[in-house]
Amino acid sequence: MNSDNNNIQQVRYSDEELEEFKVLILEKLAQAKESLETLNANLTGGEHSTDDTAPTFKILEEGQAVAQKEENAKLVARQEKYIRDLEFALMRIENKTYGVCSVTGKLIPKERLRCVPITTKCIEAKLNEKKRK
Repeated sequence: MNSDNNNIQQVRYSDEELEEFKVLILEKLAQAKESLETLNANLTGGEHSTDDTAPTFKILEEGQAVAQKEENAKLVARQEKYIRDLEFALMRIENKTYGVCSVTGKLIPKERLRCVPITTKCIEAKLNEKKRK
């Protein structure tokens, strides 16, 4: 009977392992929020304005400023999504489902979770998803 227990595949990470991932995700979350603050500061104006420039350069600078704001808005949206994904990862840790592939039900390798802590799929599922597209 004991040999049967050795053949049972692990279905979730231990509480200690989940705690390690939680620390990693909390660090990433703090960094992401700090980065978002910087992006938002740049988006709302910051120190570079066209108010004090000559009229001939103002049109060019305003065009460049609009393009930069659009780019910053995309970065803000991407960062906000990353923060939400990190928060969802923390919820999965609390539910003890973190690290379990949402497609296969297998454990996602620790190396993948350390590199991509927001992932919900193992490499196998991710590759199959790309093949279908």
